[in-house]
Parts: sequence; structure tokens; C-alpha cells
Amino acid sequence: MHTTNNDEQQWLQSIGISKANAHWNLTPAQLTEETLLLNQGVLTDTKALAVDTGEFTGRSPKDKFIVLDDKSKDVIWWGDVNFKFEPNKFDALYNKVVNYLSGKKIYVRDSFACADKNYRLSVRVVTELPWSNLFANNLFIRPAKEELENFNPEWTILNAPNFRAEASADGTRQHNFTILNLTKKIILIGGSAYTGEIKKSIFTLLNYILPHEKGVLSMHCSANVGEKGDTAIFFGLSGTGKTTLSADPNRGLIGDDEHGWAEKTIFNFEGGCYAKCVNLTEEKEPQIFRAIHEGALLENVRFFSGTKKVNYEDISVTENTRVAYPINFIDNALEPSVGGIPKNIFFLTCDAFGVLPPISKLTTGQAMYHFISGYTAKVAGTEMGITEPTLTFSACFGKAFLPLHPTKYAELLGKKLNENKEINVWLVNTGWTGGAYGTGSRIKLSYTRALITAALNGELEKVKFETLPVFNLTMPNICPDVPTEILNPRNTWKNKDAYDAKANELAKSFVKNFQQYVSAANDEILSAAPKVTVNA
Repeated sequence: MHTTNNDEQQWLQSIGISKANAHWNLTPAQLTEETLLLNQGVLTDTKALAVDTGEFTGRSPKDKFIVLDDKSKDVIWWGDVNFKFEPNKFDALYNKVVNYLSGKKIYVRDSFACADKNYRLSVRVVTELPWSNLFANNLFIRPAKEELENFNPEWTILNAPNFRAEASADGTRQHNFTILNLTKKIILIGGSAYTGEIKKSIFTLLNYILPHEKGVLSMHCSANVGEKGDTAIFFGLSGTGKTTLSADPNRGLIGDDEHGWAEKTIFNFEGGCYAKCVNLTEEKEPQIFRAIHEGALLENVRFFSGTKKVNYEDISVTENTRVAYPINFIDNALEPSVGGIPKNIFFLTCDAFGVLPPISKLTTGQAMYHFISGYTAKVAGTEMGITEPTLTFSACFGKAFLPLHPTKYAELLGKKLNENKEINVWLVNTGWTGGAYGTGSRIKLSYTRALITAALNGELEKVKFETLPVFNLTMPNICPDVPTEILNPRNTWKNKDAYDAKANELAKSFVKNFQQYVSAANDEILSAAPKVTVNA
């Protein structure tokens, strides 16, 4: 087992960590063994490592901060997503964290973010727990042996789950925190063992660096590529089918969550996947299910009684059960995870009101508008406490991770679309048809797959389109393997007046939500808003 050499010791001392028993770049097998020896996890029947993340089983968005300094003050979208943290408070808390890690057994991992080497970010992750380090190994891009020899980290993550801040003294909201310092290039994470904080801190960081400094659009989306080299990207919030629909055995997987769109490439930020496990079956998600073997990290799952077989239906700890694994655990994953400019872009929404078409084609203005809106509806069963459909708007399909104003990303998307006129942008409703939730029925997954396949194969370029009033969306009038009668949502409702009323109701919600962005949005975006019908 590799421990620190002189250079490594010097680096630790340079960041303020002294006399630590540091283990560098351990293998997944070694990190698993360490976790088992410390009684912090157990092996499943498939040899995956299962751990509990303790108090936090999900992200804590109100405890994510950005240091307020010359670099951030005039650029960051301050408000209910990005909270300010004073530089002197950061320095004091930083000193507390490095003192806490000093003298301890710790785990250090050298890794990269961004599969396109033109934009690659070198990140050194220092973790208190071995399985947090396994997560970093699985989710970030793993350097080749020769790349480790002279590894020079640009950014450092310090992860100390058992360190608890004192809110009144340290400037935090409570005892847990994630703090980005853009000037010092340090991310501090403490008080929470939920590993998603490690992953999302880098996503937030890249959402700043790439658009602001490099002109690259950062995106919360999945991406795949066909046999002919045609790239497709899929945006969608939880419950819309993003992971399911992008996992296509006939297409190579670029990535399932976070990507950049550069001048000539779409590239994955990550080297792995962090997939939800609730109700996971081999039939529904064969790729994910088969990836859960030696080297994978399961979080907050429970077993069938008296066995080490995971019961994926057991959500007694949390609905947010997860598995983290390297992308090469997926058979058809591309490595390096880079594709060309997309030919098709899909915005996935689960419309529980039965208003939006199963598929419609968007203009550039509409694409920017719906991108900023980031609409879906949460339905009963997707989250605790939700008993009826709840409207959700999440800017750019990832509001929680946007350090810049949403219009910055939308305008960059518009610029990309204007530079590449051949790109098709589709709005896909994976929600209800024939009425709203409770009356209508969920659009069959087989129909959605057929619509996406037809778009990918260019079959929808050969058919006629008609326009849906209010939302002004253009819909195909025919599609292979899809009943024609469902393509226009209004036709699926028995009571057409009820549909019109519901369409106007949803349109008003869109307009109301967009008010917060109006002052920063250009005319092309604003013109794409739905047109509410008076007295409808």
C-alpha cells in the first residue's frame, strides 16, 4: 500500500496538513478493504461495497457557498442558489479543517475532470474516509500511470465528513458546508458524508469556468452517439426518463449527467456514473443493474433479510439510494467520453397536466425559452409528501448548480444553435395524455422510445407538422410505431374545452415563472413564450 513520499508530504504541509498518515491513489480493492476493516461498509452478493452516508442522504443546497471576492462578486448569480461566504471566514474555517485532518489517516486521489483534454481540469481530492475516495475514483477521470508521475493539481477538494462547523463562529448555516473559493482554487466539504457533494461541487465549478472563461456551454444532461457518429443529448429533471432514454444498447454512451459543448465536441465531465437505485431491476435498467459489481459503491441501500442481496425496493433509509461506478462498467461506454456536435437535442419533461405533445420541434428562440424554464411536474411517488402533481421549473435543467445567471447559459445555447443550423431541438413529453394525472394515462415508454428513434433516424424530417395553439409548438402528424391520435394532445381529451383551459393554466405558470428572467433575457427568448388566450 502506497503511503506518502517526500514530495507528497511536502505538498500536504504546503496546504496545512501535517503528520498525516496519507495513502495516495489506492486501488478500488484497497479502498474497499480499508472500508471493511474500519467497519464502515459491507460487501453485497455481487461484491459491490455498500455504505451508509449517515445524517445526509442527499445534497444540502442551502449549505453550498461561494467565497465573495474580486473574482466572484460581479459575476456570480447571487441569491437563493449561490450564497456568499466571507474570505476571512473561509480562511479561518480552512485552518480548522486542515488541523482536523492533520495527524489522521487520510486518503488522497489525483484525478481529472473533462474528457476533452483541451479543457481538462486536474483535481486532487483529500478525503477523511476511504469510501469517499472510492467515490472520487469512480466518478472522476482516472489518470494513466504516466500522468500520475508528474501530477500537478490545479484544484484541491478537502472532504471531512466528521468535521462539524460551529455555525455562529464559522459563518455557516449549520454544521455541514460545501464552500468554493474561486481565487484560491479550493473546495471545502465538511459535516456531510453524502458523496454527491464531491461530484456536484466540481459541476458547479465547471459551470463557472467553462462558460465564463472558455466559451464552452456546460450542461446537466446525458449524451450518446450512434453508429454513424451522430451525437444526441438529453436534458431532463428527475423522473423524466433522462437516464432510461439515453441508455440505448444501439448507441455509445458519452455520459449520463454532466457535459460540456465546445466548438467541435461534446464531452463528459466525469469518468463514471452516479445512478439512482430505487426500484432498480435488470429488466428496467440492465446496464445499471449489471454495473453493480466489484469496485462499485452503493449508498443507503438495504438487503433482503438474512442475505447480502440488495432489496432495491427498500427505501427505508431514503428514496435517494445510489450507486457510483466507473463509466467503463457500461458495455457500450465511449472512452474517452467525447462525441461530435449534436445532431439532436431532447428536452424531456413529464407533463402531468396532459397539455404538451409527446414530441414537438422547437425553434432556436423556443429552445432557449424552454431551456431557461426547465419544466417538469413531480407526481405522487417521486418524492416524499407529494400526493398530486406539482409544477417544477429548474433553470437550464439544473438550477441548483448554476453559478452564473441562467440567461448566460441560454444565450450560449442559442449561439451554438445559430452556428449549427442543422441541429434539431425536440421537446418530449414523457408524462400524461388523454387528460391530466388522475384522468389520463402515462404515455407508454415504447411510444416515447419510438418517437426518439424516429427523430434520431431522420424519419420525422419526412413528415408534415402542425402547430399547437397557446404554446405554439410544431408537432409531427405521423410517426412509425406510434398511434397517430396521440401526437396532438388536444385530440386525446374527451372534453376539448377542458384541455384549452388546462393549456392556458399551464401557459400562465410558464409566464409567471419566467418573470424572474425577463430583465436579462433577449427579444428572441421573450418572443418564444406561450401566448395565453384571454377568456379561455
